[in-house]
Amino acid sequence: MTADQLRSLIAAGLACEHLHVQGDGRHWYATIVSTAFSGKRPIQRHQMVYATLGEKIRNDEVHALSMKTLTPDEWVAQGRPQH
Repeated sequence: MTADQLRSLIAAGLACEHLHVQGDGRHWYATIVSTAFSGKRPIQRHQMVYATLGEKIRNDEVHALSMKTLTPDEWVAQGRPQH
């Protein structure tokens, strides 16, 4: 799996205002900004992302995924540019 493939899987299942994925092919880190995260606790946000990966996460094609999941307002509050 490549970063582009992982990014595409997440983007196909979750509308993202910002999505950055990096990693070494097994261990990944993603920053995901989505309005869909509004009102959700961190565990709920992570579950939403895992749902986009389906069997890829269960079959260990994506071994480890660390994530920062933010709403657009949280993203801007951290000093990030608006899109």
